[in-house]
Amino acid sequence: MRKIDLLFAEYSESHRNSTNKLIHWICVPLIFWTILGFISLIPSKSICFIYIGCISYISIAAMALVTIFYMRLSFTVSLIMLIIMIIMESFAYGINIRFRENSWLVYLSVFIITWILQFLGHKIEGKKPSFLKDLQFLLVGPIWLLSFILKKLGIRY
Repeated sequence: MRKIDLLFAEYSESHRNSTNKLIHWICVPLIFWTILGFISLIPSKSICFIYIGCISYISIAAMALVTIFYMRLSFTVSLIMLIIMIIMESFAYGINIRFRENSWLVYLSVFIITWILQFLGHKIEGKKPSFLKDLQFLLVGPIWLLSFILKKLGIRY
């Protein structure tokens, strides 16, 4: 069995309850986005793109590291997640422009609310979050959700 399938199987063990799954479908992408948003606030030179906005070099480095982690698991997943991260960075750029000095409050608020909901989902599930056992599951959550979409579309990962 491939490593990505092993990770998905282990992650799935604590994500069987339908309410917990629904909470994860909402909260995991938002948490992922807030982390990218926090990273985008670190002062750094940026590169700007038409339609996307500006992305800091630190954000690019973070996305590169995450992409390398995903690349070790699946080329298809890593490519799709890179595109998703770029889109999320575009939304973060919009928040940073709109809220300026207070954009960190947006990220912090969403981050706290979504983590509370995540832990509530795991309380309903009756199982601890996977990342408490292994931190790499913080990066597995987003691609675990993506795997369901890819399966529905008939795309092999």
